[in-house]
Amino acid sequence: MNLTKTLMASTALTVAAGMAHSDGHMANEMTIVSWGGAYSASQQNAYHTPYSEMTGVKIINDESSAEAVSKLRAMNEAGNVTWDVVDVVAADALRLCDEGLAMEIDPDTMLADAPDGTKASEDFGDLLVGDCFIPQIVYSTTVGYRTDLVGDTPPTSICSLFDTEAYPGKRALEKRPIGNMEWALICDGVAKDEVYDVLETAEGQQQALDKLATIKDDVIWWSAGADTPQLLADGEIIMGSTYNGRLFSLIEEQKQPVAMLWDAQVFDLDGWIIPTGLSDERKARALDYIMFATDTQRLADQAKYISYGPARKSSAPLVGKHAELGIDMAPHMPTDPENSKNTFLYNYEFWADYRDDIDAKFQAWLVQ
Repeated sequence: MNLTKTLMASTALTVAAGMAHSDGHMANEMTIVSWGGAYSASQQNAYHTPYSEMTGVKIINDESSAEAVSKLRAMNEAGNVTWDVVDVVAADALRLCDEGLAMEIDPDTMLADAPDGTKASEDFGDLLVGDCFIPQIVYSTTVGYRTDLVGDTPPTSICSLFDTEAYPGKRALEKRPIGNMEWALICDGVAKDEVYDVLETAEGQQQALDKLATIKDDVIWWSAGADTPQLLADGEIIMGSTYNGRLFSLIEEQKQPVAMLWDAQVFDLDGWIIPTGLSDERKARALDYIMFATDTQRLADQAKYISYGPARKSSAPLVGKHAELGIDMAPHMPTDPENSKNTFLYNYEFWADYRDDIDAKFQAWLVQ
């Protein structure tokens, strides 16, 4: 019964898309913005290629998600929005929504029901954290380390990042405050449940920067998710932070001498927004794509290519083996019970409120 419903829905979508395409009500080209690397490849396989084959639409990939907020602000100011669908973290989605740069989404009319008829609002549940945000995955920022460079005692704690005596060598950290400030406070003795209370004060922000200063000379700062895996593969660093899916690719697909440190992994959400300021034809195409790309099967399909947990409850039972390696993907998800024993829950609302101020302070500290 569920399969029949899915096929019927897919057929209806195909027909509707084809009709709209033929009478000009939808654009026949769209630019989708994401993060590049293994993550964009997983989207290409799970979403873009099937959608293009179904509709004939040309999809242009852009890898500017790290700069999505500033670029959308500039596009909006210039009155020339060239992006159609943008992949962003939840905190950035909240900021864009607050500034009127992202469209509000009604999940129960703009997103597909689950195969059993469950409405999208219930299927996504608590992960629908904003009026404009369409969640796609649960991922984590965590640390990878070279197994051949850490000696006989591999790291088990996130605070190994700050222990240059036990683990001498270069580290890689993201060139932004998020994650780094939290880890710095935890490793300076602040309890996990008090981190954001401390971080909202000027003194707490300075405390985090002072802790980061203890390793500043040993850090290579990255801005693209592919940087740390490359630095690890080249042996230029002993350990570094990046997204768990990038490390999965490095370890399981490329067979590099790297392992993952799950301690204090920072859980976060990633998903789509549709920018405001699109023509009716482009907006219709973007909504059609979103309806397809966030249905139950498509979100499960992405997990065949990268180790991120799908955002819909109905997708979880459909997560199986890696499309090429044939290994069970569940143990590689950040949400796996064995991996999530000591997670740190990222506070996207805090960062939506404080990001601009703390970011300015962090960037000024970097160049001191």
